[in-house]
Amino acid sequence: MNKKPDQPDPLRAKAESQIAKVPARRMRPRPAVELLHELQVHQIELKMQNDELWRTQITLEESRDRYVDLYDFAPVGYLTLTREGRIAEANLTVAALLGMERNKLLHRRFAHFVAPEDGDLWHRYFVRMMQHDERRDCGLSLKLGDGSAFHAQLDCLRLERNSGDMVVRIALTDITARKLAEERLKNSEERYRRIVQTSMDGFAIMDSGGRFLDANAAYCRMIGYTRDELLNMRIPDVEAKENPEETARHIREIMEKGYARFETLHRRKDGQVLEIEVSNVFQPDESGGRFFAFLRDITERKRAEEELRIAAIAFESNEGITVTDASSVIVRVNRAFTRLTGYSAEEVVGRTPAMLQSGRHDSAFYQQMWATLKQNGFWQGEIWNRRKNGKIYAEWLTVSAVLDSDGRITHYVGAFSDITQNSEAEAEIHRLAYYDPLTRLPNRRMLQERLGHVLATTARSGQNGAILFLDLDNFKTLNDTRGHDVGDMLLVETAQRLKANVREMDTVARLGGDEFVVILEDLGADAKAAAVQVELVGEKLRAILAQPYSLDGREFYCTASIGVSLFGEHGATVEELLKHADLAMYHSKTEGRNTLHFFDPAMQAALDRRSALEEELRQALARDELQLYYQPQVDGAHRIIGAEALLRWARPGRGLVPPGEFIPLAEETGLILPIGHWVLRTACAQIRKWEGDPRTRYLQLAVNVSARQFRQPDFVAQVRQALGETGADPAHLKIELTESLVLDDVAGTIRKIIMLKLEGVGFSMDDFGTGYSSLTYLKQLPLDQLKIDRSFIRNLSSDPNDAAIVQAIITMGQTFGLHVIAEGVETEAQRDFLGLHGCHAFQGHLFGKPAPVAEFEKLVAQYA
Repeated sequence: MNKKPDQPDPLRAKAESQIAKVPARRMRPRPAVELLHELQVHQIELKMQNDELWRTQITLEESRDRYVDLYDFAPVGYLTLTREGRIAEANLTVAALLGMERNKLLHRRFAHFVAPEDGDLWHRYFVRMMQHDERRDCGLSLKLGDGSAFHAQLDCLRLERNSGDMVVRIALTDITARKLAEERLKNSEERYRRIVQTSMDGFAIMDSGGRFLDANAAYCRMIGYTRDELLNMRIPDVEAKENPEETARHIREIMEKGYARFETLHRRKDGQVLEIEVSNVFQPDESGGRFFAFLRDITERKRAEEELRIAAIAFESNEGITVTDASSVIVRVNRAFTRLTGYSAEEVVGRTPAMLQSGRHDSAFYQQMWATLKQNGFWQGEIWNRRKNGKIYAEWLTVSAVLDSDGRITHYVGAFSDITQNSEAEAEIHRLAYYDPLTRLPNRRMLQERLGHVLATTARSGQNGAILFLDLDNFKTLNDTRGHDVGDMLLVETAQRLKANVREMDTVARLGGDEFVVILEDLGADAKAAAVQVELVGEKLRAILAQPYSLDGREFYCTASIGVSLFGEHGATVEELLKHADLAMYHSKTEGRNTLHFFDPAMQAALDRRSALEEELRQALARDELQLYYQPQVDGAHRIIGAEALLRWARPGRGLVPPGEFIPLAEETGLILPIGHWVLRTACAQIRKWEGDPRTRYLQLAVNVSARQFRQPDFVAQVRQALGETGADPAHLKIELTESLVLDDVAGTIRKIIMLKLEGVGFSMDDFGTGYSSLTYLKQLPLDQLKIDRSFIRNLSSDPNDAAIVQAIITMGQTFGLHVIAEGVETEAQRDFLGLHGCHAFQGHLFGKPAPVAEFEKLVAQYA
């Protein structure tokens, strides 16, 4: 350190003092250099000590500043109260919460800020705190200077200062948002409780052990127990289908899966057994979890279905008919049965067909008959039985099993005719009368009877059917050149191929020569869809018959021309249908053979148009005929916040093809996969372009994804690839899924959504409210948005039910923290209603129709 010239050097003075104390006799002269070095060392040590003191002081000041900042700007308010309840200290957070400057808070009573309704509570709390408790917490409503109030949570600690004064330290947190959320949740739960209690379906809550915790009035009426009685019962107490062990296993399966929908039997208090349809959801919680079940009595529906199944099979023939249950107990017979056996219905119902046994067949015969029946669901043959008068007779018996929707046998139907006189000859006559001796197929006579039966059944059920008339091409040439033996072998092989490639319920018959007929039943109620199915089956048969035949050691080829006649509700006769199919077959012959044609000119034209449309659609991508149109989505301030990308097909010279015409076709043919990939990549490329323009860089683009595309194992990779190749921001992409798509595979859907949300992609549930079970899974799905279906918006002002549903969806979205957008908004009244009830995002013609990108961008500029 530099010293002033007139200031004495303390180190030098110390050194001189030490030298003076040394006895003269011991002193020896020291070099000046050594003394000077020692002096410099002491000077350096002193400077280091001064520097260290300075750094320590700076560190302490910085630490104090940090503490002050942490205290003042902490997310929690801190204040100190004296024993009189006055504010002695407060941080800036408390000042902000109470709406007053900090210096004005000091020395004021804290009770001044407590809302009047909580004044007594705070007084009791503070007195007890000062007298008894060292630490307490409570919730209060605090008021601000402007008269408003907020909910606060106080965590208080009583301390004794060094001076002996008692003070209370308080950590204060604003919990207003939490309180409001709790209140909304409570209100929402109350609304849904009212809905459940007034539901026509039963509803019950059970714990993980199967004990009833709650039940609504509908289920109590259904099962015959009061609510109080049910609360002392468990599921096995009402279950009538499963034993307790099976029920316990079923409960475990539902807990593992999370949900289940099934049919079972419940026993009422009076002993009556009900058919019950159950939709069950398991919700885990800290107590082990709960089951939430909707229960519907389907007893009458099941009985009606059973009656229809029986009636459809049993009573459309003049032959004797016997209907038994799955245990072979007779439940019904027809009049022909009484005429042939002599027994009335009253005499046989409740007994088994064994009462008719003649004794001519041993047990092995019946065992073989039942084994065949259970394996194939069908048995046919000759059997000897005994009439009521004791006379033994022969009958030709056909037994068919009736299955329910789960494939379980519910009934057996037996049809028989009397072939007593010379039974062997009669049986042969029967076979010759109804079957082709060469191919063993039904002949024309049986075909006509069978077709008459099918037409009668179809007229009642509303189902469509079809007959296919097949004629072998150039069969006569083969027969003439290779001989009738080879021709017969070809006919037998043709019959076998036809039988092997249709359903067991379908009929294959030989009319004679090289002509065959196939009857297809139960093709659905939609005539167009039935025509598509028939075309697929017909083309399959045509391809099978065109494969080479190995006959007598040589290979032959033969094709078939096919004519199709559809039947359903048109009321055509057997003769008319066969004639129509025959004419259609000859049309196939004239068109070059080895082809298939429909008789109905309109249906044929429709199929031709569909085939042409499919072929053009295959080329549409390569020809750049597909386009994306954009419909704006706006917020409550009429600002465009995004758009939905909608697929359009511009066919050259024909204009736009309606989406409803080509998108289902793309789904059926699988073309939706390459088209969907193109849509996704094109949308991402458009997002990237918009991100470069200040007017559009904030827009979020919604893209509909088909169920078939979403279920592809590499769907997540497809989205990532589209985003990566285009450079689009994932936050600007929103994928719309339908309820039905989600419910097909909830776990898989959640997994894919989470993987893409990690990338930043948003998700919206499209057409919300049109499904049935999605409410069960809504809390599980990591969605961002619900889209109210246009069907509810259309009649919003005239249908109170639609208005109630829309309000419920909005409330539900708010409860689960989801954004809500309404599509199909076309009037200001609809928009105002939605805004009034909390929906502030819209899409519809009121704001703009779907348009090409250039027109959409002009619209964005106008809204800007």
